[in-house]
Amino acid sequence: MKKLILYFSLLLFIFSCKDETLPKPKAFLALEFPEATYTQANLDCPYEFEINEISRILDAKGSGNCWININYPLLNATLFITYQDVNNNLGSLLMDAQKLPLQHTIKADFIEGDVYKNPVHKTYGMLYEVEGNAASQAQFYLTDSTSHFITGSLYFNQKPNFDSIMPAAEFLKKDIKHLMETLRWK
Repeated sequence: MKKLILYFSLLLFIFSCKDETLPKPKAFLALEFPEATYTQANLDCPYEFEINEISRILDAKGSGNCWININYPLLNATLFITYQDVNNNLGSLLMDAQKLPLQHTIKADFIEGDVYKNPVHKTYGMLYEVEGNAASQAQFYLTDSTSHFITGSLYFNQKPNFDSIMPAAEFLKKDIKHLMETLRWK
């Protein structure tokens, strides 16, 4: 009986030492983002909007003119918001805001611009969605055409790799659209 156990153990040892290489199965990156919950941003500025509760508003250092940074620590991203008064310079502001997304055409695979209009709240603008390894994945501007002008740019705090940041960028683009839809001038 001992010989049988020894023989069986030896066979098990010999056949268990095969070095088979198996390919890894294909899989998708499983990223789960929290359900978006929005709250009114408390700003001492001539505008207001709602932001996702997972974000934090930071003052842009030294801006002094209602420039803010909306930080997303969970996603390692920041939405930079700039504000300017319109003083007979709407054409210049629009030209500058429309040039910003074009600076990313070198690295971008595709840039799509969507017109935004909300006549009820006198808010008009554009949202530019950028695909590819560009530095910014989304940019927008909003204005009432007479007094107020806001631009926003989304940046991730890492080297651009579209395949890696795409799920987070899509999640944040929904937040940007919500911000645009809830923006009110004071």
